Amino acid sequence: MSLSEDPIIPTEPPRPPREEVRNRRRRATRRSSIPTDAEGQASLISDLSRRAYPSFELFVFSLVCGAILGLGFLLDSQTVLLLGILVAPLMTPWVGFLLAILTGSLRFLFETLMALLISAALVFIGGLLTGFAARLFMPMTLTNVFVHSRLWFPSLVVLAIGAVTLVASFARSENKPFLPSVLIAYVFYLPISAGGFGLGSGLLGVWPQGLLVFLAHFTLASVLGLLTLFVLRLRPSMGGIILSGITLLLFAGILFALMGSGFPSTEAATVATPSLATQPSPLPSSTLSLPPTTTSSPRPSSTSAPRTPTTSDNPLTVTVTGETPTPVPLTLAITLPATETPTITLTIPVTPTYGKVAANEGGGANLRQTPNGKYIMTLLNGTIVETYSDFREVNGVTWVHVFATINGKRVEGWLLESVVAYATPAPNFEASSTPTFGVTPSP
Repeated sequence: MSLSEDPIIPTEPPRPPREEVRNRRRRATRRSSIPTDAEGQASLISDLSRRAYPSFELFVFSLVCGAILGLGFLLDSQTVLLLGILVAPLMTPWVGFLLAILTGSLRFLFETLMALLISAALVFIGGLLTGFAARLFMPMTLTNVFVHSRLWFPSLVVLAIGAVTLVASFARSENKPFLPSVLIAYVFYLPISAGGFGLGSGLLGVWPQGLLVFLAHFTLASVLGLLTLFVLRLRPSMGGIILSGITLLLFAGILFALMGSGFPSTEAATVATPSLATQPSPLPSSTLSLPPTTTSSPRPSSTSAPRTPTTSDNPLTVTVTGETPTPVPLTLAITLPATETPTITLTIPVTPTYGKVAANEGGGANLRQTPNGKYIMTLLNGTIVETYSDFREVNGVTWVHVFATINGKRVEGWLLESVVAYATPAPNFEASSTPTFGVTPSP
């Protein structure tokens, strides 16, 4: 076998068509920077709008996400909630909503906004159904429901990072921005599902606070997203400038109204604080009064007689008769001053026994108005409570009457005795009675 001595010259690969080369260059340019010419921007916005248009997958994944999030709130499990966020749909229709505002396209704005509302409604329905199911398992610990129906500063930081990153990465790359989409889904869908769960289960302080938190998150994220598009030098049309100005004013008004209303309420129920009222004992008064007596004057006699004093039966009334019969009645009434008899009442207050909430699971315990009664709020582990040895047993479970101070307000309710760790060495304590001493000095 012999090898050819002719040199091997590599052949030049075939060149791609000019149109494909031009498209590759355009995509490479768009990855590096946003085009500044009108034609390039029009092509970029058209391509972004096509990619952001809502598809059928948005509604399917929203339905699955709502069911998993509702199950996570029912189980009070952060792991299940995280799974629900991971299966949430890609939030590119929200970017399409911002592009519709930027371009002034009312039709595209209506389509994207309706798609987002339907997606939110599916998540809300998932939380609502699991909330109805939670009524069968009460009482139970539902810490995550209250956590995600409140505004938190870390959530706002996550919202800002997710909004800016999602808009910037979506505009500068053709890849699907999954991680920023997860951040936006986290701040959008968790409050919606918590609000639906609160409505279905009847929890106080969850509905409609969850929807108000979602509205605040959506408004703030949309403002940051629009500002990001402006920073990326995407020039809006004249209609887009007008629509953007109206939208920014509307969003600013919504945020101002929500902040001015002081939402969401930190207390889930009206707290009744018991008060001890003392009533002074009435002081007895004695009045000595001698009633006046009336005497009839005798008729004058026609026979003259010496002056003889005549005394009537009343020793205090003296009538003198003589030649001139002029009766002179004398009545004396004596009223003695009242004698006060003070009554001193000495009340010794009952010394409370202090403890703290120490539930084995869930991070807290449910406070109820009556033993195994209506839910008031969740007391987290470590909350200091005081009790006055008031126990009740319902269905073989012992409940204890406790008081706690939450955000400066005194809360009263009933807890399971098993979740309270007492500060005293012996938990089976008995409250001392309240002696009352009455001292009445002799007059």
